[in-house]
Amino acid sequence: MTAPSITLTRLDVQRLERLIDSLDDTLPGVIALQTELDRADTLVGHDEVPADVVTMNSRVHCREESSGKDYHLTLVYPKDANADEGKISILAPVGSALLGLKVGQHIDWPAPGGKTLKLTLLEVESQPAQGGHFPE
Repeated sequence: MTAPSITLTRLDVQRLERLIDSLDDTLPGVIALQTELDRADTLVGHDEVPADVVTMNSRVHCREESSGKDYHLTLVYPKDANADEGKISILAPVGSALLGLKVGQHIDWPAPGGKTLKLTLLEVESQPAQGGHFPE
């Protein structure tokens, strides 16, 4: 499956490249994140990003297609990750895959045990860019 086209903000890319520079670039999460940054189709200012695009610190609603299970996740920097609160690190496979997605697009989510789940983005519930604050 080809990966869906993605839109990123310049601010997110700058911050995420700084994060990558501070980490061991052989870690799987770092490699996956760099791959996502490299394949972005569109870079926009943080004040120009559409409300239906996942940015850092966005809260999203997605559904796993085969089970119909809904997930409410917040895409965060590694220091803020907390699975119990649905705060998913950008370095987790699903985190880097969600970045830049637009409502209606889906991703293949590598699950434990070698299974691949299809996750569809149903809604961007909140996005920092829409509120004018850009936590790092």
